[in-house]
Amino acid sequence: MLDLIIKNGKCFIQEDFNNVEIGIKNGKIVKVGNIDTEAKEIIDAKNLLVLPGCIDTQVHFREPGSTDAEDLNTGSRAAILGGITSVFEMPNTNPPTSNKKEFEKKLNLARGRMYTNHAFYFGATPDNYKELSDLKNLVGCCGIKLFAGSSTGNLLVDKEKDIENVFKHASKIVSVHSEDEEILNLRKKLREIGNVQSHNIWRNPECSISSTRKIVRIAKKYNKKVHILHITTKEEVDFLYQNKGNLTFEITPQHLTLSAPDCYNELGTYAQMNPPIRENSHQERLWYAVKNNINDLIGSDHAPHLKEKKDKQYPDTPSGMPGVQTLLPIMLNHVNEEKLTIKQLIRLICENPVKIFGIQNKGYIKENFDADLTLIDMNKVTIIDNKHIASKCGWTPFHGKKVKGFPVFTIILGKIKMDNGKIIGEPSGLPIKF
Repeated sequence: MLDLIIKNGKCFIQEDFNNVEIGIKNGKIVKVGNIDTEAKEIIDAKNLLVLPGCIDTQVHFREPGSTDAEDLNTGSRAAILGGITSVFEMPNTNPPTSNKKEFEKKLNLARGRMYTNHAFYFGATPDNYKELSDLKNLVGCCGIKLFAGSSTGNLLVDKEKDIENVFKHASKIVSVHSEDEEILNLRKKLREIGNVQSHNIWRNPECSISSTRKIVRIAKKYNKKVHILHITTKEEVDFLYQNKGNLTFEITPQHLTLSAPDCYNELGTYAQMNPPIRENSHQERLWYAVKNNINDLIGSDHAPHLKEKKDKQYPDTPSGMPGVQTLLPIMLNHVNEEKLTIKQLIRLICENPVKIFGIQNKGYIKENFDADLTLIDMNKVTIIDNKHIASKCGWTPFHGKKVKGFPVFTIILGKIKMDNGKIIGEPSGLPIKF
């Protein structure tokens, strides 16, 4: 007797969609093909696409320290409602996740409280490089996060000798928030009180490309894997394309969907994030990277803040917006608009996270792999609404946006956790193995 059979769906197997059945037992895919065994539960996936479980490689769930805006439980609820089965969570909490004691605390906080499978980043500081050399076997650790420019929280490694130390001692991939702190400080005077449009002027393209050039040079020097987060500029796309190798990068749905100046006129400080939303000429280059398989990942950079903080006057407003629940709907809508193919999207949010970070037993629909699956209806039309956002912040920059294509089932380790917008059962996500 199997635990679950998924039948009549088009399943993405070996680079194509196939009409096969999937049999699941004890959290694993045990059979792909025609199944004549009985099961405790059956999903009739007629008219649905069955994808490997979708992975969001960049979320801030704010625990510990800022749990008014989000926590590991609520963030993971938002994730499964958006069809996400696994998340990589960031270390810029309070206190930061920058030593093994705090890392262990975070794993304990997640136990029995997170619906999604999860891994945590280990935060780099100017003086914890010795700990960075001993992370290879740290359970649930996806990599090292380096803030080269200041953003939310107090994790910052901006001096070149300190950045060198991080890469020199890194025993895992280093993922970088790439903005140049020196340029940020020089240009701070360009911020205008009450004018959020000046956020984009302050944190200009030079701020990003200058930092990215430096990071890539240092990573090459020490022959270490580097992953650049939330790329926003055409200059970076061109530079990174020319320097592929031990280098990967990701783009957010926000930077592919919103553009300046319109987003600031419509959303005000709710459009404020780091690096900022930029003009169309940059967005067009980001799409060029996606369409031509130059970009490696799509990550939401889910970074919620309460409305009362976003409603303050710029620049006293925090940067960041929620995104884990809307990553898949927004990107599926782009698929329906023929901006990328569904196969390209699967590569960006299912397969490539596994390849780049070395995740075990996920990312593909294969026998003996974890039964993490996302079932989507490419024809389902939905209007995204703040009232459906499960994140504690209670808002999305995409409120009122009509999208076509939506996740309808989220299956994690063989258990149905979301069925047509309803959360089912208790949190049972586990640390991701690498």
